[in-house]
Amino acid sequence: MRRAVFPGSFDPITLGHYDIIERGLTLFDEIIIAIGINADKKYMFTLEERKHFIEESFKNEPKIKVMTYKGLTVDFCKKQNASFILRGLRNPADFEFEKAIAHTNRKMSEIETVFLLTSSGKSYISSSIVRDVIRNGGDVSGLVPETVLVK
Repeated sequence: MRRAVFPGSFDPITLGHYDIIERGLTLFDEIIIAIGINADKKYMFTLEERKHFIEESFKNEPKIKVMTYKGLTVDFCKKQNASFILRGLRNPADFEFEKAIAHTNRKMSEIETVFLLTSSGKSYISSSIVRDVIRNGGDVSGLVPETVLVK
């Protein structure tokens, strides 16, 4: 089975994330959307809310699992018998950052990182931009799945 882990904080999940996940479904038999827990980070949405947004977004997709984890992503991948890490790239800065992480992960394990370029119409979307729009009372309907709008 070709199992991939798509890690992130998903605070909140965006249409950019959604794009990568949907396209990843054509490559993998299963994708585990893994919400990382970082006690040092201040989140806008609780872990339960973030998990709910994702589960509701993909409730009709049997190839998707949503889980939470602490620690190294490669250790989580090993526990889940995942051979791949799925990551999205929006721009050259993302590539440089993600490349360093991918090389480190590869050095520590046999897990391969697969990069997908975010679709051009979604490459500007980031969770930090979405949070800023929400904080300032703006309309995020074109930036996030409907499940986030219900909040």
